[in-house]
Amino acid sequence: MNKPPLANQYEDDRHFITAIARGLDVLACFRSGNKVLGNQEIAQRCKLPKSTVSRITYTLTRLGYLTHDEESSKYQLGMATLSLGVGLLAKLDIRQVARPLMQTLADETQGMVTLGTRDRLSMLYLENCRSRSALTLSMDVGARIPIVSTAMGRAYLAEIPLQEREEIFGRVRELDEQASDALMVGIASSLSDYERLGCTCSFGDWQKDVNAIAVGLDLGRQFPVMAISCGGPSFHLSESFLLDEARPKLLDIVRRLKETVGQPA
Repeated sequence: MNKPPLANQYEDDRHFITAIARGLDVLACFRSGNKVLGNQEIAQRCKLPKSTVSRITYTLTRLGYLTHDEESSKYQLGMATLSLGVGLLAKLDIRQVARPLMQTLADETQGMVTLGTRDRLSMLYLENCRSRSALTLSMDVGARIPIVSTAMGRAYLAEIPLQEREEIFGRVRELDEQASDALMVGIASSLSDYERLGCTCSFGDWQKDVNAIAVGLDLGRQFPVMAISCGGPSFHLSESFLLDEARPKLLDIVRRLKETVGQPA
């Protein structure tokens, strides 16, 4: 599901500064798999006039948030963008503790183990460990996946307060009311799974040939709510294997991470 431009979501809010939102929308276009973009591509993604995008990219380039390649007339993220995430990454030192635990599970399951948090209606990969097998999915840190159809997104939804969850559901319905009905059924089932199994499941819901389970990770107010998932191709990681073999180990990782920061398991 594509993320709606920030400016469009709050157009009736008199405290909302549309120009800033549009600039942030432009920066958000540069995802893991789209490192170089032209004004036309950005305009299509942000649903803005090309002339408006040209002024925004010019401004962001002058400030160092984008760099411009004269030969191709395209842009990529500049070094100033890195400074925006430094404070958050400093808070996420938990990744250093999680990484070896995640890599062990990835090797044991020959799957992919990922730590992520929410970015609007997506889950953003913060850490990703693959097995040394060639069977894992090709996705890197910085990649985004849907929040409503993936195990990771559903685990995040199960972990957050009801009010925040309902707000997200409302935004999903605004985007596609018809499709959201089916998605809500899947989410309701996942919330039930979370109560019963301690994890959420997505067996072919996101991509028909991908199975995954996930557990929410709430480490207290100094961290964003996160989720850890374990998954991979369905022909390699069956539902029973993930639930019987991977689930206890995934729950143990969450328990150990909570103990690291002094949170009750």
